[in-house]
Amino acid sequence: MRGRRTAIGVTSETRTRSLKIVSWNMAHKRESWRYLANMDVDLALLQETCKPPSDVAARIETDPAPWYSGARGRWRTAIAKLSDRVRVEWLEPGPIANTPFGEFAVSTPGTLTAARIWAPSGEPFVAVSMCAEWESPDATAGGRWIYADASVHRIVSDLCAFIGRQRGHRILAAGDLNILRGYGEGGSKYWAARYRTVFERFRAIGLPCIGPESPNGRQADPWPNELPKDSTTVPTFHSNRQSPATASRQLDFVFASEGFADRLTVHALNAPEKWGPSDHCRVGIELKDTVASGTRTGA
Repeated sequence: MRGRRTAIGVTSETRTRSLKIVSWNMAHKRESWRYLANMDVDLALLQETCKPPSDVAARIETDPAPWYSGARGRWRTAIAKLSDRVRVEWLEPGPIANTPFGEFAVSTPGTLTAARIWAPSGEPFVAVSMCAEWESPDATAGGRWIYADASVHRIVSDLCAFIGRQRGHRILAAGDLNILRGYGEGGSKYWAARYRTVFERFRAIGLPCIGPESPNGRQADPWPNELPKDSTTVPTFHSNRQSPATASRQLDFVFASEGFADRLTVHALNAPEKWGPSDHCRVGIELKDTVASGTRTGA
């Protein structure tokens, strides 16, 4: 009697997981590191950091830049790896004045940190943490206001180092820009126009803003007079005269490459009970990561 032959093959299956990312201005607080270490996240894009306290430092892997060499010596951005589900290659920038042509440079040290990230699927993307610093006019300019949009424009220029074609790049950039979206302070048309140019530049290079915005976050209550009635912004910052419950302004934003952005969801974790120890709330970002797996079959 002849035996039956069995054909063994492999069928392909896919599983979708969520890679958990947080963007957060930590307000220089050591307690923010402890808060972060207890979160269920894989990657953190951080702003206004300080050196992690010794009791949590061993649980968090960060980029190798010195902690106190950031924006004019006060603070810096950082990217932290918090799980083994991602592989991270931090990208070290040079000063823009003497970095060789074609290499990554940053206009103001501490305002931008970048890394190449490999998700479980093996598909890499570039993650960027960014924070615009406040500046003031020259003493001869005749004014005393402060502004951050000039710093953001430098950041946008620095981001162009990761864009080598019109489409198909995979970039996630998030952080505290210290500007408003869709309006100016006190309803100022002048500042609204200046801020608009920032978001237009991000979109022009292929990185549209993807949030956070309502309904993915609590909106201001009471509604500020300066905020347009149709605004979808969600507060991510409270001043020292406010609390998380009365926060009214959004300063933190997320940008992503067109196409890649379709796999991302963004939420402002701005409910008062979820706010955390900083004057900025955390912004949660989830990346849908499709992992292929082979299954042996017999016939």
